[in-house]
Amino acid sequence: MLNMAEGVARLEALAASPIVADLARAFADAGRQLAIVGGPVRDALLGRATHDLDFTTDAQPDEILKIVRPLSSAQWDIGREFGTIGARVRGEQVEITTYRADSYDGTTRKPVVAFGDSIDGDLARRDFTVNAMALLLPAKKLVDPTGGVEDLVRGVLRTPIDPHVSFGDDPLRMLRAARFASQLEFRVDTETVAAIEKLRETIQIVSAERIQGELLRLLATDDPTRGIRLLVDTGLMAQFLPEVPALRLEVDEHHHHKDVYEHSLTVLRQAIDLEHDRHPGAEPDLALRLAALLHDIGKPSTRKLEPGGGVTFHHHDLRGARLARKRLRELRFDTATVDTVTKLIELHLRFFGYAEGTWTDAAVRRYVRDAGSELERLHILTRADVTTRNKRKAHMLASAYDDIERRIDELAAQEELEAIRPELDGNQIQEILGIRPGREVGEAYRFLLDVRLDEGMVGPEEAERRLRAWWSARV
Repeated sequence: MLNMAEGVARLEALAASPIVADLARAFADAGRQLAIVGGPVRDALLGRATHDLDFTTDAQPDEILKIVRPLSSAQWDIGREFGTIGARVRGEQVEITTYRADSYDGTTRKPVVAFGDSIDGDLARRDFTVNAMALLLPAKKLVDPTGGVEDLVRGVLRTPIDPHVSFGDDPLRMLRAARFASQLEFRVDTETVAAIEKLRETIQIVSAERIQGELLRLLATDDPTRGIRLLVDTGLMAQFLPEVPALRLEVDEHHHHKDVYEHSLTVLRQAIDLEHDRHPGAEPDLALRLAALLHDIGKPSTRKLEPGGGVTFHHHDLRGARLARKRLRELRFDTATVDTVTKLIELHLRFFGYAEGTWTDAAVRRYVRDAGSELERLHILTRADVTTRNKRKAHMLASAYDDIERRIDELAAQEELEAIRPELDGNQIQEILGIRPGREVGEAYRFLLDVRLDEGMVGPEEAERRLRAWWSARV
């Protein structure tokens, strides 16, 4: 619960910090207003850590540069077109933006920049009331023209103006509603939800890169499921990632199976918990979280209702990997992320064969080889994929995965599993067999790799003997 007395004390402490005090003094001496704005004010009132300092002022960009230059070690004006000047003050990065009164063109979502002359007008154009508060300096006066404090107390996200106008100006704000709902654990008020439902198709004018950025910010929260539910329930998710709402399969009274949508959200939560347990303090593993959310997206198109009430999803792992690759490329994800997510989806079922019967050392080696650099992520995803309420089955699966990780560690101690290669390289194969580079060298290489996987190290001499015998039998 918000404690206003403590929140005010934190705001005063923020205003008294050396960086803020230096800037406040410099702008006051120049006869200009300056205020801390948005996230830092909100987070100070909530008792959350403040990472970036954003300021707003009635000074225009050229004057901002003139004021900050004497007390900063670096300045950059890449955002000058939008009134933003960046600077490094006392080793910290700050951004200072001229009061804005801009609107959006309604077609490309690009702002038509117009500088404003009042802080109230600037705050009214921001995304949500909880982000539309400012601390005026050096007076330390809280400016809150749209009721942000009241909404913080209530735990509500609401736009400062009519949400239809706000989202019409900038459709990306609908996605930010989902991100802040998860980040702050707030509910979105009913009028705002209704506006998202009505305007959801306007997200199509936003670039794929901007949508991707907000999706990743949502997934970076400690529990993204609140925001994901908002996106799915309003139909907004269907506009850019339709495979997720498609997980809500129709229930057939004669064919029962797990709720795939709810299962996927549970897997995402469990993957995040395991991520925190295994790598405390690390940055969010966004590729892992994407894979957890999307791991079953192949199920809707592979579902088959069997006689007698059974349901199958044969090859949904391979189908899901293909769907994910296509969709993530459309959202302009980088190649490394696309490859990681699709590999995890493709491999996420592999372990369940181990749970049904002990694997040979060769099978464990193949598991490691196929996972490659994604083995640790695959460990987390596979464990998170166990959502059964049957405690006996859950314990059995957890024990089985404990066992496979133990065996991987033991085999890794015996040989370098992470870099499994044949004992003879391509040049040696060509020399021994007297052949030139080509398809036959690749076939010989794969034969020796199978020997390595099945039997471990046999030694160079034995590897050569096996190779010659294979070649003789082949020709």
